[in-house]
Amino acid sequence: MNLTATPPAIEADGLVKLFGRQRAVDGVSLSVPTGSVYGVLGPNGAGKTTTVRMLATLLRPDGGEARIFGHDVVREPNAVRSLVGVTGQYASVDEDLSAVENLVIFARLLGLSRGDARRKCTELLEEFDLTEAATKPLKNFSGGMRRRLDLAASLIAHPPLLFLDEPTTGLDPRTRAQMWDTIRRLVADGSTVLLTTQYLDEADQLADRIAVIDRGKVIADGTADELKASVGVSSLQLTLVDRGQTDDARSVIAHTLGVEVAITPEIGRLTAPMTDPSLAVELLIRLRDHGIAVDEITVQKPSLDEVFLTITGHGADATEADTERSVA
Repeated sequence: MNLTATPPAIEADGLVKLFGRQRAVDGVSLSVPTGSVYGVLGPNGAGKTTTVRMLATLLRPDGGEARIFGHDVVREPNAVRSLVGVTGQYASVDEDLSAVENLVIFARLLGLSRGDARRKCTELLEEFDLTEAATKPLKNFSGGMRRRLDLAASLIAHPPLLFLDEPTTGLDPRTRAQMWDTIRRLVADGSTVLLTTQYLDEADQLADRIAVIDRGKVIADGTADELKASVGVSSLQLTLVDRGQTDDARSVIAHTLGVEVAITPEIGRLTAPMTDPSLAVELLIRLRDHGIAVDEITVQKPSLDEVFLTITGHGADATEADTERSVA
């Protein structure tokens, strides 16, 4: 009997995208199993959106290759487009039309009959808690309602693979939680989701596996637990009474623990991985001997915040020139 292995939902190998001299994506490789949530984590300008647009056939790669369920994104774009749904960072809906009118138009463009389009529209409005606002113009919708409608539109054809590009950006906590529940339901029903996000807690909550992208490169890949373990058994966080002593404290911590120390300048916090939490006492003694007063110190299991800060040297909310958005 000839058994053919099911291909991954996404396979990307060395993807490159250039905008002028800027390498917005610089050799990104990903492998996303079918039926999973794969998180792509990184700050603005890291290359997340450009990567998604190449995988969704919206941009042609300048290097590397990618396949969606075995179909090449360059040589078989129509096959790929029939398998994916895309929700971008900004709602792709007409504000002068109602929710019903928007969804029916999308459904008709996808080939559904008038009756099927209406039925699908009613089903999705109920799913996303938009029934009461169904006939209102979108200009009167909140940001969260627009994001929910945009996700609903991407599900009209029930694609097996969904690209969700920062789907909860700007949403209030309640609406974010609703979107998380929706994503979990989609995966439980058999969909595969590639989720880009700047929110570390979102990746931690939803993703089966996470790729960390910074400056166009994948700099870490693994489950949330694997990434946390990579920065040590425990995480030291320390703030000083006098921030002017930050450099001296960083040197003492690095010498005592034998590790690199990251700094969050905005709040004057020093962060370092710890393999032996008992060294915290010795560290406090050495800091005291150097005349460095500690305001607060904690030792805890590392979070994705510490992982990101440790491997990139800056926070996940760092801002850089968002090349992909300004030129695309």
